Amino acid sequence: QHESDWLDDFSLIGYSQSILKKIQKVLSPDYPQCLENQREVDELLEGEDEEERKRSREAFLKITLHFLRRMKKERLADCLQCSKNISLKIEKNSRNPDRPEATIRQEDIFKGLPGKEEPKIVLTKGVAGIGKTVLTQKFILDWAEGKANQDIQFIFPFTFRELNVLKEEKFSLVELVHHFFTETKEAGICSFEDFQVVFIFDGLDECRLPLDFHNTELITDPRKSTSVEVLLTNLIRGKLLPSVHLWITTRPAAANQIPSDCVNILTEVRGFTDPQKEQYFKKRFSDDKLSDKVLSHMKTSRSIHIMCHIPVFCWITATVLEDVLKTREGGELPKNLTEMYIHFLVVQTKLSNIKYNQYKSRKMIESLGKLAFNELQKDNLIFYESDLTECGIDIKEASVYSGVFTQLFREERGLYQDKVFCFIHLSVQEFLAALHVHLTFIKSGINLMEEQQSTFQRENLFYQCSVDKALESPNGHLDLFLRFLFGLSLQSNQILLRGLLTQPGSGSPTKEETVQYIKIKIEEIPCPEKSINLFHCLNELNDRSLVEEIQKSLRSGSLSTDKLSSAQWSALVFILLSSEEDLDVFDLKKYSASEVALLRLLPVVTASKKAL
Repeated sequence: QHESDWLDDFSLIGYSQSILKKIQKVLSPDYPQCLENQREVDELLEGEDEEERKRSREAFLKITLHFLRRMKKERLADCLQCSKNISLKIEKNSRNPDRPEATIRQEDIFKGLPGKEEPKIVLTKGVAGIGKTVLTQKFILDWAEGKANQDIQFIFPFTFRELNVLKEEKFSLVELVHHFFTETKEAGICSFEDFQVVFIFDGLDECRLPLDFHNTELITDPRKSTSVEVLLTNLIRGKLLPSVHLWITTRPAAANQIPSDCVNILTEVRGFTDPQKEQYFKKRFSDDKLSDKVLSHMKTSRSIHIMCHIPVFCWITATVLEDVLKTREGGELPKNLTEMYIHFLVVQTKLSNIKYNQYKSRKMIESLGKLAFNELQKDNLIFYESDLTECGIDIKEASVYSGVFTQLFREERGLYQDKVFCFIHLSVQEFLAALHVHLTFIKSGINLMEEQQSTFQRENLFYQCSVDKALESPNGHLDLFLRFLFGLSLQSNQILLRGLLTQPGSGSPTKEETVQYIKIKIEEIPCPEKSINLFHCLNELNDRSLVEEIQKSLRSGSLSTDKLSSAQWSALVFILLSSEEDLDVFDLKKYSASEVALLRLLPVVTASKKAL
């Protein structure tokens, strides 16, 4: 049996090696040869449709990565993983070379691009709090008020929060519409084939339904009852009511749940531009001197300035800076994200203490922190009563939690659903989750980031484990959490949180060891993309040595890309992505025209509209 297993492994490794040679050729920068070799690989998969080919390639790469890691070839596996990410990006960029980026107004979302046919399915992505829901609501409002899209007879807006509640129930599509929009049932409307109809599904990232686009039951009759997930997959596949228009919104990490061949147009909500940020703060503060102080301070911190493209973060920043400037004149303003969110929590705690005592406010924060961490591990943004119960939150007191900390945590109730709860923004959940992990370690020595939790682990090992855990995340859902966790390790920030901490951490020795560990990880990671967040972590620890080293070389004109280490390449990428310079056109030749430079600077190339 053991010999048979060994032979199977050996033959598969041999097969893998032969196919890997073809993949290496496909990834070659020699484009004519690349295209020829792509046809060779395609011949191996002849007879499969595009979706099957994609699945075959993905399956093969997973197998290869598995065996490389079993053979202890970690570096090779990491390089292949990086190359895999690059070749998907190359495929994505080359698929539609004649379709440049275009700005689309929300009222024109179903009118398509000039010269293109009208889209049936639009997928809109954007980070949490960027304004996706508001965009769909504005579309509906303009239609209802007769301002736009008057050729549409019906718009049916759904949220995945509402649909999650119906996970165990069965409906036909007509029954589902009647369930949420009772007016259609009262009017006797049982058919939508003869109308111009738009279905809006908001918040795909919050979906808890098992959407399976490959093995789902085929439904073409809108009057046939089935599960909600089967209705959705058939609607999106175009099998059920193929004439209707669909608009789906999602966070970027969940966008790949919808097969690319189902999407006619992919749009992105990018939030505030730099002029719009300034406009927001000038409107937010009637006092010009105050708004000028806020804008001036915001521009001194690149991490804060970049985050302000998110409208909700602008509001958090304005709330904090207004409080600090008005109540602590001459006090130091927060310079990084962790400081900003600590001040925000302090402001909210002060407001809650007006109604409740400090002890109860502290217990609330601890409970919310536990909920935030537990659900962040599952990548959940919304929570139901059962989720709160698991974290020891009394359902009867849930309204009290949301009533006290209305700027942190809120209760929502749709027209046809039970209560749901959520934090006002994903970043608030990530901050409270980091605070919970930090407080747990400080108070009990338990490392919640370990699967087998041990007590009284050394602080440097605790932070190293957190780095490793975040790097393992395939969609980066622990990135901001990690930045907050490092920020909370500083004694200066722990002093700000004095009311919540029983004792401060040691601070200085741990910081130096942690900084060195992060720098080692940056050097080891083959893809600059994955290391960018580690530079943000160094910023939270007030260490900018790697970045300043490259900035000094850039200023002096002595930067030689031939001699850069992996960490220095990553630092260059971080600087270019964080710079105030416009990335509409990126001149790659300014740094190097080599293949190595292209691969190292690929995150900057992909972030630019045009690269030379």
